[in-house]
Amino acid sequence: KAVDEGTAGVVNENVPLGMPTDSVYFDFDKSFIVPKFDDVINAHAEYLKANPDLNVEIQGNCDERGSREYNIGLGNRRALAVKAGLEILGIQGSRISITSFGSEKPIALGHDESSWQQNRRADFVY
Repeated sequence: KAVDEGTAGVVNENVPLGMPTDSVYFDFDKSFIVPKFDDVINAHAEYLKANPDLNVEIQGNCDERGSREYNIGLGNRRALAVKAGLEILGIQGSRISITSFGSEKPIALGHDESSWQQNRRADFVY
């Protein structure tokens, strides 16, 4: 299996062993999940199946373009898409909460396509 070179070898001591840490990223103004992120959703589903007492919050995020109201809605649709993906894989919806932050929680602070790509995401919070 290929290793993401951006995170290879990085260890976060606050993350329980085996917990997936990847996010799902989205195309501009889109909320559908592209197939290359199926493995990310599968990894989180397997982790939740192995830890039936855990719940997860899916946090939808956007880049800075668009109005606050629009981005809150788009972030919500992104979180809902990831939730639906987990439910298809057998995770009960009652174990999954969603929150949209719109563009309020960027991880990249630049004003260019590279930064915007990093901010169009859904994060998993356990």
